[in-house]
Amino acid sequence: MANTISSYFKLVEFLGITLGPDYEVVLYDLHNIDKGIVAIANGHVSGRSLGSPLSVKHLDALERQDLQSIDYDTNYNALAGNNKLLRSSTLYIKDDGKIIGLLCINFDDSKYKDISRTIMELCHPNELITKNAFESIDEIELSYESDSLGMTVDDIAMSAIKKVMGNLQIGEKLTKKDRMSVVAAMHEKGIFNLKGSVSLVAKELSCSEATIYRYIQNLDTTI
Repeated sequence: MANTISSYFKLVEFLGITLGPDYEVVLYDLHNIDKGIVAIANGHVSGRSLGSPLSVKHLDALERQDLQSIDYDTNYNALAGNNKLLRSSTLYIKDDGKIIGLLCINFDDSKYKDISRTIMELCHPNELITKNAFESIDEIELSYESDSLGMTVDDIAMSAIKKVMGNLQIGEKLTKKDRMSVVAAMHEKGIFNLKGSVSLVAKELSCSEATIYRYIQNLDTTI
């Protein structure tokens, strides 16, 4: 029997209740990326709800060539829109080898860190606590490359544009070659799968939507 995303709805509810309120459970249906989240439990963890878009990490993941042999990614950092650092894991839901959905679990351990700090303060002077590396754990973790959750489609597209242009070291005055390089990089990351992204990219690159579509079409014909 074919695998269907709807068969995971109850699992999302079950995991949310079983794991508890510090675990957010999210389900994406990749048949329609624009729909974003189709089921969610404990959305207060990241501040997201039904319809929230795919994160940048997940968009990038869809372009990876090794996903046919990978079933899941576990214990990576994700930064929620409310600035909480989460520990996240993703299951790639497949049907006949094709990825059709994502089941994600995001754990918020902030209150456990607070409890740990309180315990440390019971046995150490405050000045030692503030100098201890334990106090700077959030800064250390945030220095790693983290996924960003709770971003809007425009946020994701803008973040990708800035990152691409920064990596390509492109200045304010864009040439045709510059624009094509940016579009190629964003196309590779799957950004144009998001509704409205072409319009936003066209505005940022100071050209028409038709030009962006032409660049994309040229890329598709050369692959």
